[in-house]
Amino acid sequence: MNPNTFPTKGNLILAKNSLALSKQGYELMDKKRNILIRELMDLIDTAKDIQSEIDTTFSEAYAALQKANIEMGIYNVDQLSKLIPEENSITIKTRSIMGTEIPLVEFDNVASSLPGYNLKGTKLSLDEAASKFLKVKELIVKLSTVECSAYRLANSIKKTQKRANALKNITIPFYTDLTTVITNALEEKEREEFTRLKVIKRYKTSKK
Repeated sequence: MNPNTFPTKGNLILAKNSLALSKQGYELMDKKRNILIRELMDLIDTAKDIQSEIDTTFSEAYAALQKANIEMGIYNVDQLSKLIPEENSITIKTRSIMGTEIPLVEFDNVASSLPGYNLKGTKLSLDEAASKFLKVKELIVKLSTVECSAYRLANSIKKTQKRANALKNITIPFYTDLTTVITNALEEKEREEFTRLKVIKRYKTSKK
């Protein structure tokens, strides 16, 4: 038997303190969950907007690329595409939302906006295609940040919900019942002690 469940005043104080701490913990978990859910809903809305913009920009980029292929020739456009340097302007950092680390992907679009090919002998349609695909890349970086953040928040919400449920359905009822049991036992013990003292007093009085 757990010695902390014995009906003593010390254990009653411990049970009440544990109950108060459990209730406080549940309130904090509940607030954290609600904040994370609001953040997640905002991210979902943002992701929908970015995805819609990506679809539109992709269509415009491919239309411009098709025009460039017609005006300059597919082979020439393909050769020029090989001159574009490898992307190295993306950096990843993190920030915390209620203890949940979410990524911050930063993209240096100024450095990436410089054309990797010679402007001489090219057409405006190629510049337009390059600009549109650069915009697509920038949007994809934003979308990846939002989607990864949403995934991590969803996991954090799931864990927070589990902890809140454990406190609400297991820990709080346990300490509530324990407090009641110990209180009742102590009250019964006090009544028995009071009755015993009355009997002793009556016995002493009758002896005089």
